[in-house]
Amino acid sequence: MKAIEIDGRTGEGGGQLVRIAVGLAALTSQPVKITNIRGNREGPKGGGLKNQHVTSIQCLADLTNASVDGLHVGSKTLIFIPRRGPCELLQRNITLSAASGAASTLLILQAILPFFVFASNSDGGPIEVSISGGTNVSFSLSYEYLDQVLLPVLEDRFAIHVERKLKGRGWSLGPSSRGEIWLKISPLPIGRPLRAKAAAPRKRPDSLQVSKVDVSMVVPGSMHEELQNTLVKDLGDLFPGAEVNLKLVEDSQLETRWYILLVAISEEGIRWGKDYLGSMPKKPKMRQTFIPQISHKLCRELYEEVSVGGELDEQLQDQIICYQALCEGYSSFPRGNVLAESSEDILIDAMGNLDIGNSRMRREKTQEPFGYGSLHTKTARYIVSQLLPTVEFYNKGNLVKGAGISFT
Repeated sequence: MKAIEIDGRTGEGGGQLVRIAVGLAALTSQPVKITNIRGNREGPKGGGLKNQHVTSIQCLADLTNASVDGLHVGSKTLIFIPRRGPCELLQRNITLSAASGAASTLLILQAILPFFVFASNSDGGPIEVSISGGTNVSFSLSYEYLDQVLLPVLEDRFAIHVERKLKGRGWSLGPSSRGEIWLKISPLPIGRPLRAKAAAPRKRPDSLQVSKVDVSMVVPGSMHEELQNTLVKDLGDLFPGAEVNLKLVEDSQLETRWYILLVAISEEGIRWGKDYLGSMPKKPKMRQTFIPQISHKLCRELYEEVSVGGELDEQLQDQIICYQALCEGYSSFPRGNVLAESSEDILIDAMGNLDIGNSRMRREKTQEPFGYGSLHTKTARYIVSQLLPTVEFYNKGNLVKGAGISFT
């Protein structure tokens, strides 16, 4: 079988392209060749595979008995030829450790999770995965976002069940550190495709009304009270009537380590997340205004995200596309302006069947990144289209007819 060739400079041109391409290649037993890896990343540290890419690809290579060429840090060309499908996986306990403690455990998981979702066997047992590396890392989703936004949506809308636990926190800020996450994944039964549960009909704008905001703050203990009071005030100004729930309050012990996650939740269970990862400034004048500035900026960003409208935030949108593409039937996670351009008459039943009513359906071309949303989202659609050519995207990507992948 000829390898699917992908130019790593396409679209967003970063690590996301590599994770999705190799993850789907492993799942579907298709060879893939990626050139110019992370070719859009500038600077002396830009370009080529990083530790987290090598860790996830090596895991997938071991799971699929793949032949791999170019698997090392800095490599700009990768050839990945899998030889074994997910249902042939006998191993139920997997431990991964990135060479660098700052390598994101969550980005490693992004690459390997689809494979485990389909890696059922005759015993039907779960798969336990431990990943050692960073849990609060720049340019990556955090463990808290995984726990409070991504996995709840995967469970609610795709029936993907993942138990999880943070065993240790690892930061890309401050002194070198290493964390660990643990997951227990329940694969789909053999022969069963993934299906998306259609959301109940929404009554807009009521369905977008925020009823609660969960706050997670991992900051120096001496700053807890001031930050808590400031966040409660700012959130109260922007979301009057919404409950503010302190979900996690933890001492980061160092001024160089600040992490805050806000998750707005509507009456109908829609979740939007916004977070901040950074360090307290050293200059005295900047320190005095740091907490008010961070609180105001983060709360305003959350408010703007909710105001966009739709059923997910910007970060979640590109994470979900892979699962939509694997599904049997239709799925839709509208966001923002696409609501005005795609009629809400479109209905999807519990089996993924479609009733378009008086709506129009326009199939999208997939030769380049396409659709609405961020460049990450457009690139994700393009990559899944290359690995799963039977997937159909309509109305700027708002509506997806999945490939209906299953294994026996």
